[in-house]
Amino acid sequence: MNVFEAIAGSGFQIVDLVIVLIYLCLLIFLGLFLGRTKKGEQKSTSDYFLAGNTLTWWAVGASLIAANISAEQFIGMSGTSYADGIATAAYELMAAVTLIVIGKFLLPIMLKRKIFTIPQFLRERYNDGVGLAFSILWLFLYVFVNLTSVAWLGALAIEQILGLQGVSIAIGSITISMRMVIILLLFIIAGTYSIYGGLASVAWTDVLQVTFLIVGGLVTAVFALSAVGGGEGVLAGLGNIFTDLTSGEHLNDSHLHLVIQESHGASAFANVPGIAAVVGGVWLTNLGYWGFNQYIIQKGLAAKSTAEAQKGLIFAGFLKILIPFIVVLPGVCAYYISLHPEIAEGLKGSITVADDAYPWLVRNFTPVGVKGLTFAALAAAIISSLASMFNSTSTLFTMDIYKKYIDKNAGDRKLVNVGRITSLSALVIAAIAVKPLLGGLDQAFQYIQEYSGFIYPGIITVFGLGLLWKRASGKAAVWTAIATIPLGVCFKLFLGDVPFQFRAGYIFMILLAMFVIISLADSKKSEACELPSEADRKDMLKWCRILGGAGAFFILAAAVVVIWGACLPAGTSPETNVIAYLNDIGFQAFFFFGVLVGCSAIWLYSNANDKLRDHKALPVDLSLFHTTKGYGIGGALIIAIVAIIYVVLW
Repeated sequence: MNVFEAIAGSGFQIVDLVIVLIYLCLLIFLGLFLGRTKKGEQKSTSDYFLAGNTLTWWAVGASLIAANISAEQFIGMSGTSYADGIATAAYELMAAVTLIVIGKFLLPIMLKRKIFTIPQFLRERYNDGVGLAFSILWLFLYVFVNLTSVAWLGALAIEQILGLQGVSIAIGSITISMRMVIILLLFIIAGTYSIYGGLASVAWTDVLQVTFLIVGGLVTAVFALSAVGGGEGVLAGLGNIFTDLTSGEHLNDSHLHLVIQESHGASAFANVPGIAAVVGGVWLTNLGYWGFNQYIIQKGLAAKSTAEAQKGLIFAGFLKILIPFIVVLPGVCAYYISLHPEIAEGLKGSITVADDAYPWLVRNFTPVGVKGLTFAALAAAIISSLASMFNSTSTLFTMDIYKKYIDKNAGDRKLVNVGRITSLSALVIAAIAVKPLLGGLDQAFQYIQEYSGFIYPGIITVFGLGLLWKRASGKAAVWTAIATIPLGVCFKLFLGDVPFQFRAGYIFMILLAMFVIISLADSKKSEACELPSEADRKDMLKWCRILGGAGAFFILAAAVVVIWGACLPAGTSPETNVIAYLNDIGFQAFFFFGVLVGCSAIWLYSNANDKLRDHKALPVDLSLFHTTKGYGIGGALIIAIVAIIYVVLW
């Protein structure tokens, strides 16, 4: 079977392919046009790596979401929701809340420091060794994990949707699989405009990309729900799903519950462990990813001002709430259809593994023309993520390694050229490495999530305390970085049956304690400092008492529930006993949440009363945390919407 026969068999028509082609041409044209410089002018490093700090709030928000959403959401999250249900939406919903925290407490400090890269902050806050170590770590992650995985999963999705599995093309005596051809095309399209125009091209084209992503994704969800509704519309589809999956033989089905009970689905609980998806290790993943991941936070660093950046994060938070409707609902629809063979009768293909769910829906339920729009949405998600990664890889190498250690006197022209060469090199290396690294993995998405869980506890500890605590020391940062991955490996080996989010929480608590002890003992690099103003001290001590008390309450409540639960008679039902129910939804996650909240009391108390500080500590400036009334209203609305969704779908 040749390529054209395979595509025709998938249900794609000429009009669909024309829509996709027009979209790709428009994307490349806009990327090159928006990244151009005026005649006789030369791009500065700020222009190339931070878009000249010209991004408006809507560009910041759109670019954040476009960089974030890729094939792992469309394919991986849809697949997980097919297998486990809507609880996987917790990652998206809690990310919306996390963006509020980052916009208020973390991003303002970074913007005031006028940093290009996250490792640059570490170098200035701790020492060159810590900065260089994290620069190298992120470079390896972007080239060998992020670029390769996004391209591989994206190509896998495109291959499934177009029916190209197993198809190859011959060039002379060389035969190349269609998957590798798709990967190369994705790299070339993303690289063409991102390498030429830098972050300006990436960020402004992301506005177009996120429009296609959301519209195309919602259209797929609408047609899937219409099919479930028997042709009577979206509301009928939602009604059928709610009725069938919450009553009768599916009364204890986990697919329509945001908080999974372990007794109702042990495998689903292992992936999304009940209440831990709200108060557990998901906070480590979200804070680490949204706050300290270069290709994400770089969009905020490129904003016109702190106020624009904060509005952009609120905008991204509202968009994030939409994502479950785009990537989670289709997976649940596919699961519902699998329970009703009469709906699936006569459809093309089948769902052999969970990750087939989204491509199968697109193939069977989106009409001609809409298939092209849906495909463009998926392409937008993949290409925008790759473009952001190319730009951030070049930023890290150029600003943190080349300018710092190779050519300290390099001018803007040379640095921009080095950045372009770095992006091109990353493209070539990732293209060569993608098949050897991921070709043998059946579930690349799960491997990536597991690996992320190994590093985020250390990243949160080192970055978070470096930003917020004046006693945080370079020695503590070094030892925490050294201990992070070995601890993750040990917990995986000896507590492999414990859900990932619990393991990540335990590791964070150990690293936090180690960091605090080493910092307090490291008096060699401490220096005398003045106490904050009396008004600031009162504010810090007030919040110290509030957060410390809240943390102690959460820890005590978790201890009571876990100990009481262990004393219950064997066979006590979670359906009739409150304590058994709380243990069944993973209430022990409040141990971690109590520590996360309570540790804020430590740095607040120390910042208010300690007359010593690390010699590279940041000044205590509470005015950085003051936000506009609009920011407060936007944040409150996001929290209210998330709370309502949890109440309705608990």
